[in-house]
Amino acid sequence: MNVARWQGVGRALVADALPAAAAGAVMVFGSGPAAMDDVPPRRPLDALASVLMGLAAAALLGRRRWPLGALAMTVGASIAFLALQYPHGPILLAMSVSMYSVAVRLPMGPSLVACGVTMVAVVIPDVVVTGPERLPVEVPVLLAVLSGLLLPPWAIGTVVRLAREAARLVRDDETRRRIYEERLRIAGEVHDVVGHGLAVINLQAGVALHVVGRRPDQAQVALEAIKQTSKDALEELRGTLAVFRAPEPENPDGARRPAPGLGQLDTLVAAMGEGDLPVDLVVTGDRVSLPAAVDLAAYRIVQESLTNVARHAGRATATVRVGYEPSSVVLEITDTGRGGALGAVQPGGHGIAGMRERAAAVGGTLEVGPSAGGGFRVHACLPFSRGHG
Repeated sequence: MNVARWQGVGRALVADALPAAAAGAVMVFGSGPAAMDDVPPRRPLDALASVLMGLAAAALLGRRRWPLGALAMTVGASIAFLALQYPHGPILLAMSVSMYSVAVRLPMGPSLVACGVTMVAVVIPDVVVTGPERLPVEVPVLLAVLSGLLLPPWAIGTVVRLAREAARLVRDDETRRRIYEERLRIAGEVHDVVGHGLAVINLQAGVALHVVGRRPDQAQVALEAIKQTSKDALEELRGTLAVFRAPEPENPDGARRPAPGLGQLDTLVAAMGEGDLPVDLVVTGDRVSLPAAVDLAAYRIVQESLTNVARHAGRATATVRVGYEPSSVVLEITDTGRGGALGAVQPGGHGIAGMRERAAAVGGTLEVGPSAGGGFRVHACLPFSRGHG
């Protein structure tokens, strides 16, 4: 990290020093030719003129950190240069560079005021020391020169600042959009985890209550299943919400709960069976490794479908069919309950809407409705890249 920090400092120094060095070189080598037609009546260049040019160039070293200070220093050096009646020359270019830095870093109003004050401040001393006979010639020329030296850098700097602000706003909007989408995704995960867990717990609790007086051993099995289901749901919920917390140490045994996917369907089906909802799992085609997003979406669609069966179908059985095709995975979840007859498809329901969103997020489709033989049917087709897995 120290190396990276020093590299950053070095780049910043170079970025500050190069304009100052370039401006100093232009002043040193350009002031002589520029003074040829002004001496006399103006004063010839000497050591003091070189000092003033050096000060103007040195001021540019701080133009990014202290733009107004750098501008004031270059203006002061230029005023002194002109007040001592040295000839007009490249020393005025230092104000151009400083003016650009002011416009880039300050709002439009303050930077425009700084530009106007600079022009007035430089013109007044030159008017005072110039003879009356030369005022009609020198003042308009100086105003024109200053306008050309200060207004374009101010305009360019303002445009650059506005472009940077617009880009920053776009980045901020994109960041807010991603945060919002992430929160929606997590809300959907929480809905699925909690909804499924509570539905299974409800089924298992019903079984326990039904047999507790006659078959305590089976009630014990149901209660253990409730305990395990609640533990699994809490662990998955904790993992889903971990993004909102600081990193925590891993479990003492070092185990890490795998991300939900179609590989965990056997566990899901077994849990539903323990909750008195028999589920048949039929897998066709060659199993392939799916992209993480597709695998998670497929699992959540099956999970939410079985949760809906447990909630709305009454005493029923369900069948889950998973078909692996060359470029897609096809899911079909059907049941023999009363959900279709009762009109389980509710446009305002969060479960079906969430399944549609999950399918659409990976470029897939979802169809829901009563099945031909009664009950309810969910059909999803989720594409994935041929080259994956």
